[in-house]
Amino acid sequence: MIAALDQVEVDYAGRRALGPFSLALAAGESVALVGPSGCGKSTALRLLAGLESPTRGNVTRAAGRGETSVVFQAPTLMPWASAEANVALPLELAGMARAETRLRARVALDRVGLSHAYALKPAQLSGGMAMRASLARALVTSPRLLLMDEPFAALDEITRRRLADDVLALHAETNPALVFVTHSVEEAVYMARRVVVMSAGPGRSAGEIAAPGPWPRPPHFRATPAFREAVEEVSTRLDQAMAA
Repeated sequence: MIAALDQVEVDYAGRRALGPFSLALAAGESVALVGPSGCGKSTALRLLAGLESPTRGNVTRAAGRGETSVVFQAPTLMPWASAEANVALPLELAGMARAETRLRARVALDRVGLSHAYALKPAQLSGGMAMRASLARALVTSPRLLLMDEPFAALDEITRRRLADDVLALHAETNPALVFVTHSVEEAVYMARRVVVMSAGPGRSAGEIAAPGPWPRPPHFRATPAFREAVEEVSTRLDQAMAA
């Protein structure tokens, strides 16, 4: 097991925001969290990242330096620094020599298709390129746990689909446990082997659906009956969770 939430509850100003909620993550698996706005999906991700502590319950996580990486909805890149410097930052903070950090940053940028963008600053990157740079920064430490909080929400549909395929290819190559928060049911079924549906806040587990099909996803998988049936199953479970 890479990480787990065990009956966690989170209160803000005396109001329950999450839980009780449990989730266990095995090495290399891909899990999507879906649920209505305000149900605590991002809170669960912050607990796994170590950015927040539960009010009650227990969190087990990959706690070593660089073992957990987070990709947020906004790329959160340093605007004054090049893509190479942004990606190298986690390694520099870990005390790695500058020459080695820059070499590894370039390898990570190459991996996400930004070999032409080493010197570009965030303002010179498109939305999709900035998200690729953010993904490269998350992967440069070779994390055991990769957390993604609606990273494609601000992107157009074509870019979202391309990045989804890129993430799955990188996941197959580097094999971290992946937890992906999204409001898109189709995206959840496409990118995860297991979809966890959360109830309206305070979020609890309203069920899990195993996403079918080969892994990584082949071309045109979204058009298959198995994919469409899984999307309908998750959508139905989500409707029931919101109505409960």
